[in-house]
Order: sequence, then structure tokens, then C-alpha cells
Amino acid sequence: MSGNTLTIDESLREEIISRPDMILDDRDLMQALIAANERSMGGNIVDLRGIAMERLEARLDRLEDTHRSVIAAAYENLAGTNQIHRAVLRMLDPVEFEPFLRDLAGEVAQILRVDAVRLVLESGQNDRDTAVRRLGDVLSMAEPGFIEDYVSEGRAAPLRPVTLRQLSEGDSRIYGEKASWMRSEACLRLDFGPGRLPGLLALGSEDPHMFTPQQGTDLLAFFAGVFERAMRRWLS
Repeated sequence: MSGNTLTIDESLREEIISRPDMILDDRDLMQALIAANERSMGGNIVDLRGIAMERLEARLDRLEDTHRSVIAAAYENLAGTNQIHRAVLRMLDPVEFEPFLRDLAGEVAQILRVDAVRLVLESGQNDRDTAVRRLGDVLSMAEPGFIEDYVSEGRAAPLRPVTLRQLSEGDSRIYGEKASWMRSEACLRLDFGPGRLPGLLALGSEDPHMFTPQQGTDLLAFFAGVFERAMRRWLS
């Protein structure tokens, strides 16, 4: 150093000259150099190139954030797809009706990471058979029209195949003793074919963010479609 003039180490100077990309690729170094250049030009000069670079950097930051969000969403969607596929395969394993239904509240619920799975079937008969009594923790019967009223909550809006919503607590007619713990649910409406009353598959969770109206429903609609076709075997 001589007076106010700063000298740079010769080896460092040669390294920079031979590898300028190591500075160009370092955002902090480039910003420091640009700031030093602006100070040397004085306050009366507007550096349009510097302004353009700042705007490009801001745009790059936004693009990187979007890129990370897209990747995260893709991984989440892939994980959800694998989860539904595993649940479908497990649901198709049983060859008898009772194990088929009991698996819903067992391994299928565990795979889907929900706290309750309930199947509601509408019926015009008041008497429950022995199977319904044995499967009361999974299966319940309801009067015709119950499912539409339950899903719509009394509103006249068109019903979707899958409805996701948050709850203050669950309905005891659906979830029984677990109702007070339910904070969100997915309602999967089931169509068992011409001449048959509809059904409902309710997935309940203690997590209020497990099912929200903003989430996509394609995977759950696929799961409901497979369940409908499996149920038709037992109802035929």
C-alpha cells in the first residue's frame, strides 16, 4: 500500500485474470463491485446498467422461488400418488366382504394417514342385518337423502364427487365416539350403479390442515372410483 492507493496481491490478481468466472458467478462480489463503481461515478450520474442488473436479479430470485415451489409441488404430488396406489392395492387384497371393510379402518386408513374411515350406505330398510351390527365401527346405514344433505350442509349448490372441508368437530352419526376429535374430512360420494342408492366414504382427520377446500381432488376421486367398482362386487 502506497499513500491512498491499494495494491492487490500479485498471485490473487493472476488468479482473477485466469478465472474471471469465479467473480462473475459470485453474486455478493458482483454487487460489491457494482456498488463501488457507482460510488466512483458520483451522485449525479444514473447507472442504467446497474438498475437493469438489479431488476434482472430480482426477476431471477422470483424465478428461483417459483422453481423451488414447482419442484416441491411435484414431489408432493408424486408422494400422494404413491400413497393412493398403495391404498388401492391393499383395498383390493381381501376376497371377502367383512375383511374388505375392516381393512378400511385398519391398514388402508394407516396408508392414507387418516384417523377415521367410515362407509355410509343409504337404505330404505329400517332393520340392520348381522353384518352391519358387526361392522358398526366402519359401516353405518342411513335414510335415503342423508348423504346429499350431509355433504351439501343444507345448501342448494351442485355437489362435487369429492368434498374437502375443515370441521369444528365431526358428526357423531358418521364418526361415532371419534367425532369430537375430527378437524377435517374428505367426503367421497359413491355411485353404485343404476337402481342403487348412493354411498359415502368419509375420511376424517384430527389435523385441520389434512383436508382443505384449496387442495386438489383428482387422486381422491380416483380412489373413490376404485372403491365403487370394488363395492359393486359385493352388492351384486
